[in-house]
This record gives sequence, structure tokens and C-alpha cells, in this order.
Amino acid sequence: MRASQKVRSQKSEVRSRNSELRTQNSKLAETHISGAEGLYETSEIQKVIKKYTLRALNHPKGRPDRIVITIEDIREKPEIIPSLPVTTIKCSSIDEAKDAVIKILRLLKISERAIDTAFDVIKKNRMRGAAIITSEKGNRLEPDRERGVRASQLGINKTALKILSSRLSRLGINTETVKEALILASKVASYEHVIAELCVSDDPYYTTGYVASKKFGYLRIPGIKHKGSKSGGRAFFVKEGINVEDIIDYLERRPVIIGKVTSCKGIISVNEILNRLYL
Repeated sequence: MRASQKVRSQKSEVRSRNSELRTQNSKLAETHISGAEGLYETSEIQKVIKKYTLRALNHPKGRPDRIVITIEDIREKPEIIPSLPVTTIKCSSIDEAKDAVIKILRLLKISERAIDTAFDVIKKNRMRGAAIITSEKGNRLEPDRERGVRASQLGINKTALKILSSRLSRLGINTETVKEALILASKVASYEHVIAELCVSDDPYYTTGYVASKKFGYLRIPGIKHKGSKSGGRAFFVKEGINVEDIIDYLERRPVIIGKVTSCKGIISVNEILNRLYL
């Protein structure tokens, strides 16, 4: 599901009859409101369509004027993977949150240049998908820098979803946002040449980002941006010399389902990771 809204952009100045300059909007642009997807049984389609439609119509970013729901028959047998372990990093300010992200990524051997490139992507907020960034040289690999790369064809089976919801409820974070992000991050991390993922939501009302990796799992980073900020983005850090076509094929076209839920822990300090107490 993708919901969008047309907004006026590209202001231009024109001269009125009394020679005064006035500003007029010359073009309508489409802005993203809400999105969602999953892998479901045929019997669930009607229920999911209703769920996605209501979600789009009641999104805090505004009421969309266009909702597109696509149903695709998946004939390839999905790969079954476990979810990443979930942990929340204790952060008391934006500076502390960003510092935690940088320290974790450096521990994963992501270069300073690659980290700077990722934060630049997030700050500019011009991509619909994710950037693919090499971990050492910080080079961008995605063919289309406006579209980026989208992780798709992903879901979670009913048994695993029930267990995940129960465990997240104990931590007070059993929301669709957390579950959907975890499912996506788990698929991305399952690709052998992905080292880490950094994500900051472009939703102005959601200020928790995350760093995900095979080594440390899904690390939630609260307060990564100011409330009301529309900046956001996603970056996949990969090994140097990877086959770009292969990773794009895996992320966008190969079906993957979470079939097992691993640990869901509480809040820890970034020092517990830095001191290797969390390994």
C-alpha cells in the first residue's frame, strides 16, 4: 500500500497589473503519506486491505488523496529467517543518540566517511528508498539515487507474530511501526554482504531510529531527531566489491518470512555494547 497527497511546490514570482510582485505556486508535487506491505495468505487479503486503507486514511501526516494497493501472487517459496534480537539504547538527547549511532557503526568497522555519507542522505531526505553505501570508501552504489533501493517481499508468519507481539508488549513497544521495521531490518541483515543498516523515519511524529546488524541485532535509538522534523532516510552499509545487482534482487524480489522470534530485551547503555558485554 502506498498513500500520497499532492502539494503545491516550486513557487514563482509574477507581476500583477498594478506592477506589484506576487508569488504563485506553479506545480503540484506528490508527497508520501503512508506505506505498508507484507506476505499474507489468500484468505487474509480482504482483512489486510481494510487494515491498510484505514491506516492510510488516519495517518498523522495528513489525509491522502491517493491510495494504491497492489496485490501480487508470490509463486516462489519464501526463505524462512529468524528476527533480529531487539534492544533499546538509552539516550537522553539528540547528541547522545547520534553519538551512540556513530560509536556502534564504528564498532562494526564502518568508516567515518561512510557514516558521514549516510547522515547526509538522512538530512537531505530526498530518497524514496534506501542508499547502498560501501563500508570503507563510503561510495554510493544504488543505480537511481532518487528512488534508492526498497526492501520488499517480506513478512512474518502468524505464530511468530503472536510471540513477537507478546514479547514487545512486555516492553511497552508493541506497535505496527516497531514490528514492521524489525521485519524489514531482519531481511536486510540476512543478506550475507550487508554489515549494518541505519534508519531514521521521515515521520515528523516518530523520533526513534535504529541501527541493525547481525552482530548486535536491532538496536532502537530513541530521540534521534526533533519532534516535528521531516528529515529521515535509510542506509545499507555493505562490503566493498559486492555485486550490486545481486543485493538489489535479494532485497526487492526474493520473498522472506520471519519464522522464529529471538530475544526482545529492555533498555541498555551504549557502553554495554562498546565494552563487549552484550556479545
